[in-house]
Parts: sequence; C-alpha cells; structure tokens
Amino acid sequence: MGAIEDIYEDLETDVPEEEFREAVEEKVEQMGGLADEETAAMLLAHELNENEVNAVADIEPGMDEVKFLAKVMAIGDLKTFERDDEDEDGRVINVEAADESGSLRLAFWDGQAVDIDEGQLEVGDVLRVKGRPKDGYNGLEVSVDKAEPDEDATIDVEPGAGSSIDALTMGQSDVSLRGLVLDTDSIRTFDRDDGSEGRVSNLTLGDETGRIRVTLWDDRADRAEELDAGAAVEIIDGYVRERDGSLELHVGDQGAVDEVEDDVAFEPDANPISEVELEETVDIAGVVRSADPKRTFDRDDGSEGQVRNVRIQDATGDIRVALWGDKADKDIAPGDEVLAADVEIQDGWQDDKEASASWNSTIVVLDDGADLATGGAGGGAGAETTDAEHAGLSSFGDETDDADSSGDEAAAVSAGSGDTSPDGGAQSAGQQVEFTGTVVQTGDPVVLDDGEQTMSVETGERVQLGQEITVRGELRDDRLHAEDVF
Repeated sequence: MGAIEDIYEDLETDVPEEEFREAVEEKVEQMGGLADEETAAMLLAHELNENEVNAVADIEPGMDEVKFLAKVMAIGDLKTFERDDEDEDGRVINVEAADESGSLRLAFWDGQAVDIDEGQLEVGDVLRVKGRPKDGYNGLEVSVDKAEPDEDATIDVEPGAGSSIDALTMGQSDVSLRGLVLDTDSIRTFDRDDGSEGRVSNLTLGDETGRIRVTLWDDRADRAEELDAGAAVEIIDGYVRERDGSLELHVGDQGAVDEVEDDVAFEPDANPISEVELEETVDIAGVVRSADPKRTFDRDDGSEGQVRNVRIQDATGDIRVALWGDKADKDIAPGDEVLAADVEIQDGWQDDKEASASWNSTIVVLDDGADLATGGAGGGAGAETTDAEHAGLSSFGDETDDADSSGDEAAAVSAGSGDTSPDGGAQSAGQQVEFTGTVVQTGDPVVLDDGEQTMSVETGERVQLGQEITVRGELRDDRLHAEDVF
C-alpha cells in the first residue's frame, strides 16, 4: 500500500478516495513542485480533520464548521416559509440527533428537507454530518451542509427513550422527562427589549436519579400554579440551559407539562447535618423539631419581606433553617418530615450554623413520613439503608440505643428546657410530670415537642413520628420516665 493510501486509510472522512487523489494532484500543482504527493496528501488530511469533533458535547455555537457522527432520534414535519426577495418558498425540516454525550437539532434545508420528508431518512440511522452550529430557539442547532448515512458506525443511544434527570446535558433539546413535582413558585413578569411583557415561573422536579429546576416561559408559566407537590408529570419538548453552574430544564411555547398516571418515585439524597460546613450549598432532610411563627420586616428599598425559622433534625444532629419569602408560607409543623434542598450554610445565632432557604432553594414536605412517590412505587425515600452515615429519611425509623448525636442533642435540649414545667413552674428531680407534645424522634429516648420546649421520654410504648401524645411519670436525670402514655 502506497503513502497516499496509508494517509487516506487513517482519515475519518466522507470524501471518496478518488476525490482525495484528485485533490492531492491539484495541491501538488498549486504548490509549484514545492511538495510531493505524500506531503500534499498530509496537508489535505490535516485540512479535512481540522473541524472533526469527537462527540456532540464538543460542539459549541459559533464554530465555523463541524463534522461529527450522530444517530437520528426523531424527525419533524416539513415546514415552508417565504424568503425575502425570492419567489420560491423555502423548506426546512428539523431532525433530533444524539450520541452518547448529548443531543442537538439538525436543520435540513430545501432539497435535503424534501428528500427526508419523502422517506429517505429513518429514525435510528447514523449520519456523518457536516454543518454550521448555532444557538437555536430550543438549544444547540446545526445547519446541515451535508449528511450521509454511515452503516458501519455504532452509537449506543436508543430513539424514543425518555431522559432521566442525571442524564441531562447542556444544550440538549427535545427533552422528554417524567418526574414528581417537588415544589412550585409563583408567576413573575418582566419587560422584554421589544416592550412586550414576559411571564416566567419555576417548579422543581425529581425522579429516581435526582432533581432539577424547571423554568416555564410565558403561556406555560401558569402550570406552576396549576400543579400540586407530589403530582407526576411529563415534560415534553424541553431544552437544557445552565444557570449559576447548574443545569436547568426550560419549557417554552413549543413544550408542555402534562400530568400522568404513571408511578414515579423520588429518593432524597441528603447530607448529614453534622457534616455541613459554612458557605456550602447542601441538601438536608429530617424531622421538624420546632417551627417559629412567620415574621415580616422592611427592606432597605421599602418593600416588605418575610421569614420563618424551623429546626430540622436528622440522625446526626439538628440545624435551624431560615425560610425566606414565599417559603415562609409553607405549611410546616413539628413532626413533619421535610427535604430542604440547595440551602446555604451560614453563621447563625451564637456562632451556630444556620441553613438559609432563599429563592433558588426547594422545601418539600414529604408525605407519610418518608416516601414521596405516586401509585406505591417502590424504592422511594422510605427504603431502608444500611449506611449509618446516610442522612436520608429512612434514618427516622425506630432508633436504637446508638442514636448518636441526635439523642444526645435532644437530651441536652430537654436538660436546658426541662427544668421548667409546661406551665412555667420549677421542676425538681423525682417530681411527677405530665407533658403533651408531638413525637419528633422515636427510639430511645422518645422526644416530644409542644411548640415551646422539648421533652426526652423513656418509654417502652411504640409511637409514631408526628403523633401527638401525653405522657405522665417521674422526671429523673433530665428525662421523663413515663408510667402512662395516652
């Protein structure tokens, strides 16, 4: 095999070998004998490979021209449009394509579009594409100059398969995704450059793989106020953008958010409260130990703000969470199990750590103590875990004597507050005490909260989180040793 054949063999190009040989001869003539055929062939090979990208994820808007492989995932309808100063209408057809790294939209024009509409391209075909990328209406788009099927290439993605949250990639378009509504925000308005008014809202969606913030534009913004937390929905024709280093899923006029009857589960994956550090943004989950009344305040700009503090406890510790703005209106009470996602850890009162839940945080009250899932799907937040350090909601079953720092903290709280009786009078060791409160910790000890103080209780009775009970017995060693539970 000669030098030209060797160079051509190493190329990944759609140029036929005969055309390559002709181009080599032309290059030799252009250089006036300064290069032989081998040198000319190497120069051409460099030019042909210069715009080749290894994956769809490497393509960026503004590149002059790119060459890549992608599999056809969906084929749109043929559309016609009027061209300026031309009698003949233009034609375009959009094709969704992808590889293992991501997806994009291919725009085929005029004759190519007609050929596709007539059935010369099928879903599942692998194409070798050459075109010009840009930032389209629904994400990354490539205006195709040339595309040919490559029957020998293999791309391991399946057409028609819905996405999961952890599989979403920047620039992805035509996204179909099913998940649970975890939280919703109110509609906001803004002025566009053309003088029109825009509308936007947000909801947070979760599935078995994670969660994501969804931004709904204009007519789709109403869906945030029409859906309740816990509803199973399907996002249709969404597109992925990046904001503050995180991916967001956007839904415009071409997309939809539809309720579905399918079983969808969401499993929180929270950070242990004892391990959070200042200035981190984390997810925490646990039982609400106490909930303060909402407070209002005046901002510097004259507007009114609001905040509410709640204290959340998991198996490793507890922390105060400040709920700002609309989040202060959430119906949260002692005994509720909640997920506080994307909260920022800050310095709090007396150098204690505090979590701040602002506009981009998500606060979810979890149904029935753990598993936020529809239709009884398994594997939700209530599934058992064998990892003692995991701070997911399964930590709040019946605790053992090794309830570590949560029990110690609860005992410390009751030691500080248990020296006063529920009616404010003094207590002494050995005194008979009656206390009514909500169960915020099961196990040994049981911890009750009446909204003003907590009480650690020694009892062999089985109780449930969120249950309101009255206990009567002797107070010893900062714990109420219950003789009666009712």
